[in-house]
Amino acid sequence: MKIFNIVFCVLFILFAALQYNDPDPYVWVPIYLYSAGLCYLASKKQFYPKAYLFGIVVYALYAAYLFFDKTGVLDWIDEHHHESMVQTMKAEKPWIEESREFFGLVILIVVIAINWAYSKRVAKPADK
Repeated sequence: MKIFNIVFCVLFILFAALQYNDPDPYVWVPIYLYSAGLCYLASKKQFYPKAYLFGIVVYALYAAYLFFDKTGVLDWIDEHHHESMVQTMKAEKPWIEESREFFGLVILIVVIAINWAYSKRVAKPADK
């Protein structure tokens, strides 16, 4: 788990740094840095299940919004027939930007959910 968390910590910091040219970096930099911080702490065997659940809930709510938004993932699937999201790094079409953001949130949710599940597994039972 240590290598897993170090890799994702570094990736999330890089993703946060790449947000400088995003239309809404004030949203995405904290999102990525929050997960990077949790991964860093997990790599040091410091687990915070409530912080994981908080992140999962917030990210899932935002992902649901991006999925159902009028220019979100459903629009990309239904109206734009799964148009490639990787043609160019500059997302000039709103459905491309929102779909990329959605899948970024899915990655974040999976990583912190893995840490949450692992933290439950390694938690020591309370003394009776």
